[in-house]
Amino acid sequence: MVGIVGNLVLAILKGVIGFLTGSVALVADAFHSVSDTFSSIIVLVGLSYSRLPADHNHHYGHAKAESIVAKIVAVMLLIGGLAIAWSALQMIVTKAAISVPGSAALWAAGLSILAKEAMYQYAIRVARRINSSAVRADAWHHRTDAFSSIAAVIGIGGAMIGFPVLDPIAGVVVATMIVWAAVGIYWSAALELMDPAPCPDLMEELRRDALEISGILAVHQIKGRQNGPKIFIDLKIGVQGELTVLEGHRLASEAKHLIIRRHPDVEDVLVHVNPAEIDDRG
Repeated sequence: MVGIVGNLVLAILKGVIGFLTGSVALVADAFHSVSDTFSSIIVLVGLSYSRLPADHNHHYGHAKAESIVAKIVAVMLLIGGLAIAWSALQMIVTKAAISVPGSAALWAAGLSILAKEAMYQYAIRVARRINSSAVRADAWHHRTDAFSSIAAVIGIGGAMIGFPVLDPIAGVVVATMIVWAAVGIYWSAALELMDPAPCPDLMEELRRDALEISGILAVHQIKGRQNGPKIFIDLKIGVQGELTVLEGHRLASEAKHLIIRRHPDVEDVLVHVNPAEIDDRG
């Protein structure tokens, strides 16, 4: 909601001033803020959907919706960046008459830098706290807008001191930053949809957690996969072969709940019980 309101205000401010002063770079920057607004709305909807509980069609929940939302945001960034680049390049190539922006455009771009960086800092902290790829993508959308505003300041300032062509050149620079950010966000989201393994340090911690339980003699195998912001773990433990099914189940349950209690990002742990002398890694 902070992103949506902030981007709407900035988009209107930069769009009106950019149009009135004739600044291509500021109008391009305003379009970037408009795309930020839509991406924040998509992220808001996606987050709501991803928090839905598991159902008969989605046994592992809906968390991967966050990765899908991140890819949608990336595509929106890419389309917007390419459109801005095409418009600015046409002005440069055709040597169209380029008006010199007024000082209001410079002040608007400067204000945008401060506002968008503040929005980035707020959003990235939220993303890290809830481990959300969608919010992280939206945060970087804010950051690229801050970078594009810096380029706009350079372009507008250059035009004001006698180099009007710097304004559309700054538009191209803005577009390049947008496209680069879009590719990075899309690639990260695509990797998330491939069920990547958690970091090795975390897996080692989980292995040690299981071995703390009296009666678990070995961890034969531990695997994990990322499911949006949550992690699912498959664990094979070794116990005395003479234990009853009930005793083996108790140890498996203890391991599962200890891991989930210590690691909030772990959504579920599936534990398979083996006799310790049989190392089943298949």
